[in-house]
This record gives sequence, structure tokens and C-alpha cells, in this order.
Amino acid sequence: MSESKSDQRYPLTAYNFRVTVAGTAMSFTEVSGLAIEYEKVTYKHGLSFWEGESIKSYRYDKYVPVTLKKGIVKGGKQLYDWIKAMDTRNLDISLCDETGIPVVTWHIGKALPLKLEAPSFQANTNEVAIETFELVAARISIAHH
Repeated sequence: MSESKSDQRYPLTAYNFRVTVAGTAMSFTEVSGLAIEYEKVTYKHGLSFWEGESIKSYRYDKYVPVTLKKGIVKGGKQLYDWIKAMDTRNLDISLCDETGIPVVTWHIGKALPLKLEAPSFQANTNEVAIETFELVAARISIAHH
């Protein structure tokens, strides 16, 4: 029995992704820092030297730093407007297959922008001007399509 291409298990390429901020698609060249992490508490008591410490993990989301990088385009000021608004928004980062259909989506339920960094300007290069947008994220979930 032969498998169709859609049934095959293969590693997805990391360059084919889509970012949607509060329902609006935005182009980025890099997304880093996606992680699901929970707060933990270490308990120590009088017999910890003998019994060992006890570590408990709690279900409150820990805010994790996420970095988005994109090339500056004429008239594109959505990130500037977001950081000036000082509000939280949701994000979806979808890893797509070769046809552009999302296979895995990381949903960020609460993202708060912290820093918008301008690119380095150098007269002796012809590189693309990349701005860096740093935010903290919580309520991250993963959906497999």
C-alpha cells in the first residue's frame, strides 16, 4: 500500500511560516523564543537534607520572551502603533507545508510588546533593514491541523 504525499511523515522546513497578530497577517523574517513554561516552587523543610527538596509546578503561565524580526517596508507602522497602544494582543504563528497550508500553529493568547528596535545603519552595505520587536507572551498553546 503506497502512502500519498499528505500522509507521509517528514520534517517541516522552518522557513515557511505565517504570523497573524490579532487577526491581521504580518510578514516576519524570524520568530524566536516560543516556549511553554510554568512557574515552579521549591519546598525545603527541616529534613530536606535527608529526604531531598520537593519541586511543584503550577499551571499559571510564565511570561516568556519572544522576538519577532521583520524587514522595514514603506508605510508599515503596525508594530509602532502596537507598542504605543501598550495593550495585549493574541498571535498565531503557523508552520506551513510546501503548499502553504498550516500544519502546526502556536497560539499566543496574551502578548505584550516591550521593545521596538531600529536596524543598524551602515553606508557600506546593502543589507535589508531589519527591525526587532520584543514582547513577552503567555497562554501559549499548540494546535496540530
